[in-house]
Amino acid sequence: MSESTTRTSTRERDEKITESTEQEAVETCPECSGNVVTDTEHGETVCEDCGLVVEEDEIDRGPEWRAFNSAEKDRKSRVGAPTTNMMHDKGLSTNIGWQNKDAYGRSLSSEQRQKMQRLRTWNERFRTRDSKERNLKQALGEIDRMASALGLPQNVRETSSVIYRRALGDDLLPGRSIEGVATAALYAAARMAGNPRSLDEMARVSRVEKMELTRTYRYIVRELSLEVQPADPEHYLPRFISDLDLSEETQRQARDLVEGARQSGMLSGKSPVGIAAAAVYAAALLTNEKVTQSQVSDVADISEVTIRNRYKELLEAEDLPA
Repeated sequence: MSESTTRTSTRERDEKITESTEQEAVETCPECSGNVVTDTEHGETVCEDCGLVVEEDEIDRGPEWRAFNSAEKDRKSRVGAPTTNMMHDKGLSTNIGWQNKDAYGRSLSSEQRQKMQRLRTWNERFRTRDSKERNLKQALGEIDRMASALGLPQNVRETSSVIYRRALGDDLLPGRSIEGVATAALYAAARMAGNPRSLDEMARVSRVEKMELTRTYRYIVRELSLEVQPADPEHYLPRFISDLDLSEETQRQARDLVEGARQSGMLSGKSPVGIAAAAVYAAALLTNEKVTQSQVSDVADISEVTIRNRYKELLEAEDLPA
């Protein structure tokens, strides 16, 4: 064996001995030779017996979030893009960027641009392999468009996507338009999430008539056994108050009027949008805020006649002069 080989093996042996010695020193307390434990919350290594802090300011190489079950861990993990029901493939596929530039930001040649365009075309075809996926892709795009126009939050969009997927899986679409089922799913999801929109508002942003929307909605709710509670007028109040730029006091007064109408049994058979609009108008008058029936009518998308009728009934329920 050569001298250089001997020196190398000796150095490796010394390094291993040093590492093992350091590891043993960390595993045992240098003062009392007791067991040491790692306190990840404070970044310290502490002796269980004498309490000596062996190491401090340790680097935590784990995630900054905590998870208490596997589902929560998968949801919080940021390895890759999160899955979403708003995409027909749940966001698991990849897209080819539309920018005709390479990794260094340089523009591609005409031949390379044509090649990338062909790759985009084939990639899009592979992403939607059958008619159901094409149907789902069109419907989810329609749901996203309508939700954006109505200002609905992300949880409503996700719920409506799940409802549409269930309807598609249960083969409820034959004989009905994709737009009609998508609108009905969004309307049901908004009511289930406590952020409802009126049928007139839905019909305005949809590509189907109001009659088809109501018919499809009843059919979807019945076939999927959705638990959709009757619309509560209080759910409309924050949006109306915000659009009219009224005060918190007016909103509280409107809630009191709606609650009084509920206790008197006045809500039965009445449009919740009309009750909410009348409550906002009445509350504004009671708090000396300037708002007209025409302004409330434009925000709530109902007639001024309905506001006047419900307004009188609300004041009568509270024994207030009209």
